[in-house]
Amino acid sequence: MSKFSPQGIGKGMIYAAWLIILGLLTLFFNQYLDKEYNPNQNISATSGEVILKRNRNGHYVTNGRINGKSVVFFLDTGATIVSIPAHLKEYLNLEQGVPLMAQTANGSIRTYHTSLDNIGIGAIELHNVRASLNPQMQMNEILLGMSFLKHLEFTQRGDTLILRQNL
Repeated sequence: MSKFSPQGIGKGMIYAAWLIILGLLTLFFNQYLDKEYNPNQNISATSGEVILKRNRNGHYVTNGRINGKSVVFFLDTGATIVSIPAHLKEYLNLEQGVPLMAQTANGSIRTYHTSLDNIGIGAIELHNVRASLNPQMQMNEILLGMSFLKHLEFTQRGDTLILRQNL
């Protein structure tokens, strides 16, 4: 006599089906939330121009590259330079330079100078851009400040931001 009854096997299959359904729903909603936060995961780009959509919170977030590595940028025209969470230093192959004092909304903090060999969004790419490593930043997004943005022309129309590289 088998120790598995048809009723036990049936219940096990129902539990397994529910686990698979919950797993698929979790995957779907995580992808949905990622797309809501960063609607620019697959950006529209032509020669020297990038078109970005604003997210639900009114911010421009996009995928990009630093030194050939994939990153997520949070565009911040109020930031003087590109600000990188210090914990990404090794991933991006960055050198920690001299300490600097920076003014933030939360007061003065110590950051460290670094230089980006290359940084880009879509078809836009710049070289030797000033940046800082910020040990206070716990997120993985990089604040894309004016040390990058000042080299671009940007136009906002509704929920769209058009970036053009000044050649």
